[in-house]
Amino acid sequence: MSSNGQFIAEPGAIAIAFGVMPRGHVFDWHEHPIHQFAWAARGMLTVQIGEHAWLLPPSRALWIPAGIRHRTSAASVAAMRSLYFAPDEHTVDWTTPTVVAVGPLLAELIEYLAQPDLTAAARARADAVVLDLLRPVPVTTIEVPEPREDRARRIHRALTENPADDRELADWGRLVGASGRTLTRIFLAETGLTFGRWRTLVRLHAALPLLAGGASVSVVARRVGYATPSAFVAAFRRATGLTPGGYFADR
Repeated sequence: MSSNGQFIAEPGAIAIAFGVMPRGHVFDWHEHPIHQFAWAARGMLTVQIGEHAWLLPPSRALWIPAGIRHRTSAASVAAMRSLYFAPDEHTVDWTTPTVVAVGPLLAELIEYLAQPDLTAAARARADAVVLDLLRPVPVTTIEVPEPREDRARRIHRALTENPADDRELADWGRLVGASGRTLTRIFLAETGLTFGRWRTLVRLHAALPLLAGGASVSVVARRVGYATPSAFVAAFRRATGLTPGGYFADR
């Protein structure tokens, strides 16, 4: 947690940590001997495990099994709530990272468990309902494969800083010292994607924190390089199966 975070742990109960993470704050690579349920009541978290990253608006959380090395950061100012479960005391036995839907009841229960003056009996009843409400949901994450070749990495850095940059590979080639044909081969070999498809993912990935922060679709579309909001929505739907509104649906 951040410097103003708190941690509550009662014997035999779900433990909870809560606090505010400033934008860009990072809990660097670490692991826990217990299961973690990472969720932001407001804002947006990014959890990285290996080469995979989950961007989590308030409607979603991530179950991180015990012993899984991970890195958590705030894509925007985030009111983080982390629940911790002892592996031998609870019935959830998911062995891989699992996205969980957070509806109104689960959200309220998590906030309820954050109260420091709950009796042991009240906490035990709330724990049981929380466990009943943990339901995995299928989700398509927006992941951007990072090229390792130096020239492609320079392009990656530039587009991350300015996803609206619409230069094509021939133009980038003149900047980094390679032909467009060479860069085409490099991006396919390094990312498994065409440059155009890869750049789309860069743009959509950059859009997520902006959307989580409350920016309108039209503003976000323009900032990440789309001429019209409808073009952005169509690209977002192709990548995730949902519109931006559906992805960030209010709990």
